[in-house]
Amino acid sequence: MRLESLVRHSAAALTVVLLAAFVAGCGSTTKASDAPGATRTFRNGFLALGYPAAWKPGVFKITGTLHFAPMLYLSSQALHAPCHARQTSTVCGWPVDRLEPGSMLVVWENRGYPGWSLDAISGRPLTVGGREAKQMVTQPGRCSAIGADVTIAVAIARPIPNNWTAVTACLKGPGLGKSKRELDALLASMRFLSR
Repeated sequence: MRLESLVRHSAAALTVVLLAAFVAGCGSTTKASDAPGATRTFRNGFLALGYPAAWKPGVFKITGTLHFAPMLYLSSQALHAPCHARQTSTVCGWPVDRLEPGSMLVVWENRGYPGWSLDAISGRPLTVGGREAKQMVTQPGRCSAIGADVTIAVAIARPIPNNWTAVTACLKGPGLGKSKRELDALLASMRFLSR
């Protein structure tokens, strides 16, 4: 009888401990993936990079375009498909209608055009993923179409003649300094997996 009583008391104590742990955890809204500084990884057959876990990636199947191939749209706000088909062509725009205050959109595309060369591009030289690149900052630049305050365009040379990887970042204040640091972190994390 004593053994049965001991088992019953132990089971009751364990139930109280588990219930207390469950109740304490119910008020928590922070997930490990949402913690400040938490990152996720994007990877396709061409590149890999890390990005803030709270951001939204968008990969959209786009056909009918010439001279560019979008790979990734990444933003701190929700995205929608950037292109739609017309009778004889595909028309592409931005995957957000308007940037929210303090938000950013970054677009990765592979581009090709006869006669293109990194030497002919203006901008500050840098290296991204071990490849030569140039970065140009304009205010507001072409991203003004979605309400951005700053456009940062990065052209990264590919080992295929007349081809490059284009990274376009649209930044909306306040917090432009923070957004620029986040872009620098994205570029620093990039690794190329193929030509």
